[in-house]
Amino acid sequence: MNDTAYTLSSPLAAKDPQENPLLALTICWHPDESRIGEQFISTDFASRIELNRYFPVFQKTGGEGLPIGHGAVSRDPVRIERNDQNRITITPPASKMVVEVNGNQITEPVSFLSEETANGIMVSLGRSVIICLHWMRSLPKMNLIPGVIGVSDAAIRLRDQIRQIAGTSMPVLLLGETGTGKEVAAQAIHKLSPRQHLPLVSVNMAALNESLAAADLFGAARGAYTGAQQTRKGYFAEASGSTLFLDEIGNTPSAIQPMLLRVLETGEYRPLGAAQDMRSDARLITATDQDLYSVQFNQALLRRLESFVIHLPPLRERREDIGVLIVHLRQQTGIGSQQILPFEIVSELMLYSWPGNIRQLSHVLRRILIALQSGESPRLASLVQSYAPHHDSAVNITHSAPPREQSNLKPAAPRKRLHELSEDDVTRAMVENDWYIQGAAQALGISRPSMYKLLEQHSQIRRPEQISHQELQAVLQQHKMNVELSAAELKTPSEALRRYARAINLI
Repeated sequence: MNDTAYTLSSPLAAKDPQENPLLALTICWHPDESRIGEQFISTDFASRIELNRYFPVFQKTGGEGLPIGHGAVSRDPVRIERNDQNRITITPPASKMVVEVNGNQITEPVSFLSEETANGIMVSLGRSVIICLHWMRSLPKMNLIPGVIGVSDAAIRLRDQIRQIAGTSMPVLLLGETGTGKEVAAQAIHKLSPRQHLPLVSVNMAALNESLAAADLFGAARGAYTGAQQTRKGYFAEASGSTLFLDEIGNTPSAIQPMLLRVLETGEYRPLGAAQDMRSDARLITATDQDLYSVQFNQALLRRLESFVIHLPPLRERREDIGVLIVHLRQQTGIGSQQILPFEIVSELMLYSWPGNIRQLSHVLRRILIALQSGESPRLASLVQSYAPHHDSAVNITHSAPPREQSNLKPAAPRKRLHELSEDDVTRAMVENDWYIQGAAQALGISRPSMYKLLEQHSQIRRPEQISHQELQAVLQQHKMNVELSAAELKTPSEALRRYARAINLI
C-alpha cells in the first residue's frame, strides 16, 4: 500500500515535475460537498496506490487530511499502478462496488497512456464518489485570487501568472476559447494592480460600429462628424490611470489597428477632429478567441500586445476542476442551494467535453437546478445540442493520440449568408444560447461581427442603452440580478446588458 502524499511542509522528490509529472487524485464529487477539490498527490514516480474508503488521505492546501470515508466506497481497494513510462493501469476491487472509468463500468484492468491521463481519467466509486486521475506539474499553494477557481495544474499556473503580471503596467494578451474566463482574468489582474482604486473600463471590439470606432476609443472634437454636437471623451481618456480591457481584439477594424499601435508605443493619440494630441497612461489588457497569427491582423500591433501572454485552457483540459466549479457556480446563482444533485447528472457533467467551457457549464447547471426545483429529472442530452461523453479512454487503449486532440466538439454550423436568415432565426439562436452573441453566431454559422449587424437591424432585440433605468432595475431585481434571465425577458444580449448594468451601478 502506498500512502505518500505531498504537503506544503514535505520536500518534493528529486525529479523535475515538468519532465516527470506527479500523479494526482482529485475528489471531483462527494456526498459531502466540502470534500470536493481535496487532493492526494503521489511523490513516487513508479508507484502503486490502493484507493479505498480509508486510504489514501486527501486534503486541501493548508487543510487537514481525511480519507474518502463514505460508506458506498469499498474497503477492498481499487489498485492504481504507474509504470516507468507513465502508463496508468486501474484494477477494480474484488468487492461488489461498481467502478466506472470515464462512464463505463469495468470488471477487468484498464490501461492509459500518459497523454490520456493528461486529459483526466474519471473514476466513479459506488456511484457516489468521483475521483479524477491527472498529472500535476505545479504544486498546490496558498494563492487565492477571487473568481479564478480550480485546483488543477492549469488553475495554479493561471493564478501565478496573474499575480506575477498584475503589479506591472505591461500590456497583457489573454488567449482562450469562448467561455474560458478571459474577462474574469482581466478583472483579477486589475484588482491586484496599483490601479484597482479606479474602475476597469471594458470594451467589446466586435460591438463597435466600424465608422465610429475611432471616436469610441479616442474621442472626438465637437463637429468632427455628423451628429457630434459636443466634445466626446473616448475610452482611452476614460481609462487613463486605470486599466482598459479590449475584448475580442481580433475584431478590431483594420483602420483602427495602427492607431492602437501608436498609443501603445508612445502613449499619444489624437481625437477625431482635434488640433492636438492627448496622452493616456491606461494599462491595456486584450483578449481574443481567434488565432491572431493566421488572420489579417497588424503584426506590429500584435508584437506590442503580446508583451505578456496568458493562455486560458479549455475546460476539457482541466476536467479535475469541474467539481469545484459546480460548487462555486451554484453558490453564485443562489438557485437550489439545498438541492441535491443526482449522481447520474453529475457524472454526465464530469464527462462532457464542454465546447462552451465554463460559461456553458454555468448555463447548463442553472437549467438543471431550475428543473430539479420543478420536480423534473433532467439529463444532459436534453440540455446541450450535441452530447458526446468523454468515453474515448474507457477500455484498454494502445493508440497514442490524445483524446483532447480528438475532442467531441460540436461541429461548426455551415456558413450562411445574412440574407438567408430571418428575424425568427436570429431570435431562436439567441434564446437557445442564453442571449450570448458568440454562441448564437456559431449556431447560425456566421461571424460575430455579422451577428452584431443582424442584431442592430432586428426589430425586436434592443440595445441595453435603449432600456430605461427603471425597467432595467425592475427586471434585474425580479430575477435576483441574474443577467441571463433578465436578458431573455428584456430581449437584449447578455454581455452588453452585464457591461451596461455595471456601468450604471445596477450590479
